[in-house]
Amino acid sequence: MVAPRHYFDWNATAPMLPAARDAVVAALSQFANPSSVHGEGRAVRASIEAARRQVAALVGAEPAHVTFTSGATEAANLVLTPDFRMGRTPLKAGRLYFSAIEHPAIGEGGRFAKGAMTEVPVTSSGVIDLEALENLLAAHDKAEGLPLVALMLVNNETGIVQPVARASEIVKAHGGMLVVDAVQAVGRIPVDMADLGADFLILSSHKIGGPKGAGALVTRGEILMPAPLIRGGGQEKGHRSGTENSTAIIGFGVAARENRAELTERNQRIGLLRDRLEAGMRDAANDVIIHGQDETRVANTSFFTLPGLKSETGQIAFDLEGVALSAGSACSSGKVGESHVLVAMGKDARLGALRLSIGPSTTDEDIEAALAAFRKIAGRRKPAGQAA
Repeated sequence: MVAPRHYFDWNATAPMLPAARDAVVAALSQFANPSSVHGEGRAVRASIEAARRQVAALVGAEPAHVTFTSGATEAANLVLTPDFRMGRTPLKAGRLYFSAIEHPAIGEGGRFAKGAMTEVPVTSSGVIDLEALENLLAAHDKAEGLPLVALMLVNNETGIVQPVARASEIVKAHGGMLVVDAVQAVGRIPVDMADLGADFLILSSHKIGGPKGAGALVTRGEILMPAPLIRGGGQEKGHRSGTENSTAIIGFGVAARENRAELTERNQRIGLLRDRLEAGMRDAANDVIIHGQDETRVANTSFFTLPGLKSETGQIAFDLEGVALSAGSACSSGKVGESHVLVAMGKDARLGALRLSIGPSTTDEDIEAALAAFRKIAGRRKPAGQAA
């Protein structure tokens, strides 16, 4: 008999929602090119536009302001550019400012030269240092062009909710533009583009139970836009050429619709499960360190260090116990290394950390299985001072 598996890596990718899966299967029969003017093409176009409305509604935006991409990484590379247009007038972003805990899709800087990028520090608790942001923007050389600031709304490793709305006030006071990575936020907390003060918002389908291969750049309006990254046939109003991945986009739209439903109730239940998980971990190992536990976090994430247990050792050990978790961002082709988030927080990243992330279909049995594995693994750690 095959032992049951327990999935605790929702921040890496969420299992596809049944409604999204059904939509994808149905969309496979819509084979026509959505740019074709015949009836078959118009039917696919109508399905894409329905998805555009669903994604826009998820973040309080206008459908016309949603540009579909192949994922969040492409959306980041599209918007992180020195070259913008305000209507027909060229507009230059002279420098990119990004927090030290950003996902590599942001931290690599898109189309900015490395010399035109500035990292903004975070506090020891993993929250962006707003005073440092203020000082950096006050010293910005406006002769270079406008400052472009990129911040994540929810950190993918710690789950900490960042003070983006307050950061936006600082950015606007200095005449800058704000890009918000909302990939880990949508479906877990209410996200409204206007409330955040964001000029651009980055989204991903597979993080919310949609299929891989779809994402979006959502803009505050249609006047201020980045220079296209992919040019060609002029799809997506010329902002992202290439025949749309209609099947993935349709699934993305349904996932967006499903994530709007019963958001508060769903995450209250998830939060109770996460709290029970962390309480059990503390009972089993009173030296466990739960990063960000004193800050506002999304309900589904627990990022912890178990002294004496290296990340790679722990990840393998949990996997052998039937528990799938990660050592942080799933963005390095399976590599397990030091967490740049822990480094930014001033922690000893050599200790390592593991991330348990859950979702709507996580069960009480899953939590008990994870705790049983945790107790077993914690109990066979090497004594302090010895390598795990």
